[in-house]
Amino acid sequence: MEHYYTNERNHQILIALLKAHNIKYVVSSPGSCNSVFLGSIQHDPHFVIFSSVDERSAAYIACGIAREKSEPVILSCTGATAARNYMSGATEAFYSKLPILIVTSSQENNRIGHLFSQVTDRTSPPNDVCKLSLTMPNVHTRDDEWECEVNGNKALMELKRHGGGPVHLNLITTYSYNQETALTCKELPDTRIIRRITAEDSFPAISKGKTAIFVGSHQPFDSAQTKAIEAFCEANNGVVLCDHTSNYHGKYKIPFALVINQAPLNQANTPAYNVDVLVHIGEISAEEGAMRMIHSKETWRVSQDGEIRDLFRNMSYVFEMSEKDFFEAYNNMDSFDVSYFEECKNVYDALMLQKPDQLAKMPFSNVWIASQIAPSIPNNSTVVLSILNTMRTWNYSEFQDEVKVFCPVGGFGIDGATSMMLGTALVNPEHLCYCVTGDLAFFYDLNVLGNRHIGKNIRIILINNGVGFEFKKCYALAYKLLGEDVDPYVAAAGHFGKKSPYLVKHLAEDLGFEYLSASDKSSFADVKDRFLSTDSDKPILLEVFVKDSDEGIALNIIQNRKTTE
Repeated sequence: MEHYYTNERNHQILIALLKAHNIKYVVSSPGSCNSVFLGSIQHDPHFVIFSSVDERSAAYIACGIAREKSEPVILSCTGATAARNYMSGATEAFYSKLPILIVTSSQENNRIGHLFSQVTDRTSPPNDVCKLSLTMPNVHTRDDEWECEVNGNKALMELKRHGGGPVHLNLITTYSYNQETALTCKELPDTRIIRRITAEDSFPAISKGKTAIFVGSHQPFDSAQTKAIEAFCEANNGVVLCDHTSNYHGKYKIPFALVINQAPLNQANTPAYNVDVLVHIGEISAEEGAMRMIHSKETWRVSQDGEIRDLFRNMSYVFEMSEKDFFEAYNNMDSFDVSYFEECKNVYDALMLQKPDQLAKMPFSNVWIASQIAPSIPNNSTVVLSILNTMRTWNYSEFQDEVKVFCPVGGFGIDGATSMMLGTALVNPEHLCYCVTGDLAFFYDLNVLGNRHIGKNIRIILINNGVGFEFKKCYALAYKLLGEDVDPYVAAAGHFGKKSPYLVKHLAEDLGFEYLSASDKSSFADVKDRFLSTDSDKPILLEVFVKDSDEGIALNIIQNRKTTE
């Protein structure tokens, strides 16, 4: 009887990755759960397999091989108590930093705790038996396959990282009991390989096509970092795609949100959408949904943490190093080419030329207010934007280059924007600190207005539309499902005084704020200069009352510009 590889895709992915990373030594113990894995590799000449009935001995045998060969070693066991017997040897491997890959074959995790025989909980191993514990689930969907690819690559790279040590992979199996199809895969399908590059490694060659750097939320860049990125763009036909939280202001910057959110743009023919290599730096972006519309052949992640953050689901390398070191490594100026930046800038400039006409017919709204305020906020100020609709709409207007912009995108919750702004203001008493927030987020974080440390350098813009507008956009999933029935619960309309003109006014003034308000373009013009003044002896709160229907109209205008002149 001929034996090939199993038809269980998660096993195929793991075996392909083991071969790609040249991991070949295996110490196996008998059992049913791991029969599919062992049956798939025992006839593959790449693997060198040793048998040990007792898992306790198997773990120490693996330690001996790892010490002798200075190579990773695979342990393979079945379900029930088998993995428990690895504890002593795994502890030895942990403290001796030996690269042991503990592959525990198992039934589905959803059987844990339901009295299925030989099902034990392997989801929480002790802290000192492995550096990392991950699962490779059965593959039913593309998401399952992606999870297996990422977890498999992550596990294998962790074996030698930071000195090395044991790693646990729980490999789910369906046993492949159907003998007609159990071991019939003659060649392993292609599997994505992710490699980690450190400063000591050889660097891969970069494509000479179009290169884009995407910057997620980021601390402000210093001049050395900015110069390294600019030189990288010039050497590699690059462009830097940013939102406000990137805090990047180099000369090859494109504020990508305005371009990529345009409904009429043909993605296949728009330069901002299509790149050969996408270099991803920074953390979570407020425009995460839009950024994943960028099409790239591969993504390179650069971060000192060296972790796999596979947002675009096509990562090929993660560079564990500083961004400056990475960009300088690829600053070989054999050629000077910024044609891709010029392509992107032509699209952006064409859209910007239409902005005055668009604003002229735009109703009083968050988008319109941003266009009036953002360019006038003085340099050396800090702006904190609340998440979702406010962050999105203010990305359509530009601040001056010396304005720092932050948003609580780490947790990406409704809470914290006003408090974050206060923290910034407390340690920068000579600088103006602004917060732009919607009504739900404002009242959620309301108690911070009573903080006794609040000083005169604080400015707050409250966009009060009486509802969570994020859930009422015409393209929001909730609105598509419920229509106007979204108001009572999902969008939480009608709370906090139902846009009372007095509630926030009395509260703010009683707490020592100067209070301003506007409900249309005319009244806004009356208070705008006062809000932007730098000589107030009080903190200032500007409450603007807008209609949620006008918010929708404004977004539709800004996101549906003509793409050709």
